[in-house]
Amino acid sequence: MATKHTADHVIAIDQGTTSTRVIVFDRKAREVASAQREHRQIFEKPGWVGHDATEIWQTTKTLLREALGKARLARERIAGVGITNQRETTLVWDAKTGEPITDAIVWQDTRVQPIIDALAAETDPATGEPFGVERLRKITGLPLASYFSAGKVRWILDEIPGARERAERGELRFGTIDSWLIFNLTGGASHVTDVTNASRTQLCDLETLDWSDTALETFGIPRSMLPSIVSSSERIGEIHGVPGLEGVPIAGVLGDQQAATFGQAAFAPGNAKHTFGTGGFLIVNTGEEPVFSGNGLLTTVAYRVGDQKPVYALEGSVAVAGSLHHWLRDNLGMLRDSTEIEGLASSVPDTGGAFIVPAFSGLFAPRWQPDARGVIVGLTRFVTRAHLVRAASEASVYQTIEVIEAAAADTGVRLGELRVDGGGSVSDMMMQFQADMLGIDVVRPEILETTALGAAFAAGLATGVWSSLDELGGLVREGRRWVPRMGAEDRDRRLRLWNRAVERSLGWVDDDVRAYADGEPR
Repeated sequence: MATKHTADHVIAIDQGTTSTRVIVFDRKAREVASAQREHRQIFEKPGWVGHDATEIWQTTKTLLREALGKARLARERIAGVGITNQRETTLVWDAKTGEPITDAIVWQDTRVQPIIDALAAETDPATGEPFGVERLRKITGLPLASYFSAGKVRWILDEIPGARERAERGELRFGTIDSWLIFNLTGGASHVTDVTNASRTQLCDLETLDWSDTALETFGIPRSMLPSIVSSSERIGEIHGVPGLEGVPIAGVLGDQQAATFGQAAFAPGNAKHTFGTGGFLIVNTGEEPVFSGNGLLTTVAYRVGDQKPVYALEGSVAVAGSLHHWLRDNLGMLRDSTEIEGLASSVPDTGGAFIVPAFSGLFAPRWQPDARGVIVGLTRFVTRAHLVRAASEASVYQTIEVIEAAAADTGVRLGELRVDGGGSVSDMMMQFQADMLGIDVVRPEILETTALGAAFAAGLATGVWSSLDELGGLVREGRRWVPRMGAEDRDRRLRLWNRAVERSLGWVDDDVRAYADGEPR
């Protein structure tokens, strides 16, 4: 008699800004197998960041095959697939052929800033007040910024020849990377996004969780381009055309930071986590009602399970965290690979007086200064490569402090401890510095891949691998804890110096800089 297999494993696709990872988890949330690969970063002009979406899809298929081969699991053992993705990154493709009409515009890209500036300058004829800014914030929870998807779609429709006409005829589809992967995984059958990714487009009404006619009109985007909005944890389509996964349901979808929140089991109002990834992202669970920030944070959807009420969050988004070390490695040649970071940063007791403000795309939360650009200050002949590598690590910490302070001002609640995850959290030096500078404990989970784990949790919850949020919470265990050791006087001095460094990054971008970057005659 043949042995009956139980569907007790979940596959997570973690499609990030610099790489894609596929991880197979068992029902005890243990990693069974994984595969990972970086993809190209396309920098055509200063401020432009692009990805080849076809490369991302081909890489995802290859990694699924590699991870399944390592796991040695029969098809019947796979309960479902969960997807988590870099958010806001924007793609438009042909509805029939599935071919992208241009490179994906990455969330860090600033080419759409003129569009944002023009919208911000509009005024209400009746009151003379700024028209787009507050109107959109009340609907979407987001400030006008080049960060979000709406401006990027508008740029594609305006700048790619024939795009607007094709969109008006219903021939084009817009999606963030989750939508793109689902479209391909289902053989073109499903064009959907989940509530968390929708809430990052600046086109979604936070109250109704549907596309906002006002936002669509503001940005000039046809509704026919947009995907349907689904929950974060539900069966939304079946995989076709991927060997070993035929018919397996896609049952979980969350933007990467919301997935990390889910993977950290931050299910109660007041729970918070900070992810040290390409960027830095604080999310604070605010419960079933959206809380609108008065201190530069974003109101967003944390997750929605099935047809239950959505859970909302406040988010502090930092544009550049781990990617600053990538810049030191790839652009300046200061690092051979990422394994050198911890040793170099720990080899010196401080930065030798140097500070790096990585405002490569302006400053995001809580400052929202698009005219800022990166600076290195405090240089002397004493400063070495090790000091600058440490300064890059410390920059992530300082930016984290800013968003945590903003969250405390919005909620009236100060964190008792900070849960951390992401690639940067493996740095013991940086986590100790974070605890020192915050004056609270910093806690890293035993399972570091919380973003992928969150996607797996969502898919497993929808397919019966796990039965409840309480069960998921029991699978998240503390790995290490750091307690603060720095005195208040030292902490305050360092923060004052950081703020002085930030001041020197502000107001850099003007017409001269734009002309210089565009290569206009001088």
